[in-house]
Amino acid sequence: MTILVIAPHADDEVLGMGGTIARFAVQGKKVVIAVMTGHGEAPHPIWPKETWDKIRQECRASAKVLGAAEVIFLELPAACLDVTPAWQINSAIEKVIAQVSPNVIYVPFAYDLHKDHGSIAYAVTVAARPYLSRAKTVERVLAYETLSETHLAPPYLAPAFQPNVFVDITETLDTKLNAMRVYESQLQEDHLPRSIAALKALATLRGTHIGCNAAEGFVLLGEYVR
Repeated sequence: MTILVIAPHADDEVLGMGGTIARFAVQGKKVVIAVMTGHGEAPHPIWPKETWDKIRQECRASAKVLGAAEVIFLELPAACLDVTPAWQINSAIEKVIAQVSPNVIYVPFAYDLHKDHGSIAYAVTVAARPYLSRAKTVERVLAYETLSETHLAPPYLAPAFQPNVFVDITETLDTKLNAMRVYESQLQEDHLPRSIAALKALATLRGTHIGCNAAEGFVLLGEYVR
C-alpha cells in the first residue's frame, strides 16, 4: 500500500499525522510526503531563498525519523497560494498523484485558517476525482488537523474540523515528538501550538475518543470501493 501525505508546508505532515505516518511505516506501508510550497519561481515577497535550505534539511531528517520512504518538494510559493492561479496548484497536485499512484491520500483540512491549506485541499479534490484515470488507484482521501491553523478560523463562518476516523498512536507518539524536535526552526515554546506540549495534549484528547492513550483524528472525505 502506498500512502501520499500532502503537506502545504514542511512540518504540517508531523503536526497533523506524524504518529500515523510512523505507524504506517512500522506496518511496512510506503509513505510518501509531498511538501507543496517553497520559494517559488519568482523572488518571494517575504522570505529569502535560503530559508528553504534549512527547513528542507529538517524535513528530510524528520521524515527519516518517522520512517517515510520518500519526500517530494515542489515550488509553489508559500503563503501566496491565495493569489496563485488555481490551475497551477491543480497541476502541481496532479503531477504528484500521477508520480506516486497512491492508494490513500491525506490532505490538510480545507477550512484551516491558513489559505495555503485551503488551496491545496481544493486542488486535491479536483485532481483526485475518482472517475479520472490518474486517480484510479485512490481508495480513500482523508483530512488531518494542524494545531496552528485548523481551529483558528472564525467559528460558524466555516465548517469545523470534526474527526470521524481515529488512529491509535500510543506506540508511535514518541516517534512523532522526536520528529517534531528535528524541526528546530519551527518548534515553539510549550504554551504555543507548534510545541511538544501541544502535540501531547491533542494526542491525549483524541485518544479519549477511542479509549487509548494517544490518537490522531481525521475527516474521511471519500472512500471508493471499485
